[in-house]
Amino acid sequence: VQLQAFGGGLVQPGGSLRLSCAASGVTLSNYAVAWFRQAPGRGRVGISCINSSGRPQYYPDSRMLRFTISRDNVKNTVDLEMKSLETEDPAVYYCATDLRAETCTDYDGLYGYWGQGTQVTVSS
Repeated sequence: VQLQAFGGGLVQPGGSLRLSCAASGVTLSNYAVAWFRQAPGRGRVGISCINSSGRPQYYPDSRMLRFTISRDNVKNTVDLEMKSLETEDPAVYYCATDLRAETCTDYDGLYGYWGQGTQVTVSS
């Protein structure tokens, strides 16, 4: 099982980015897939998760639903669309899943497979 997170980059405040989590060796639609982020000096924090039934959950760090999680079952990806990015949003963003996980959790210890992370920078 391998996950790859991509789509990060430099964006101005108020801008948008769409992150994708691509997988090999696993069909993501069968499992919960979560996005986390880790800012400098902080621990890894849950942003959002989508369960095996396609139901999304958003955690407090998703900043009042400026973020939207979705699946593309054809591409075998889970995307995180981020709008109105703020100076508090820069971090390395990770996707994660686990072969035991059909339901979502924002506890990172329960996910056994992680993408390598993609850097999001917000700066004018």
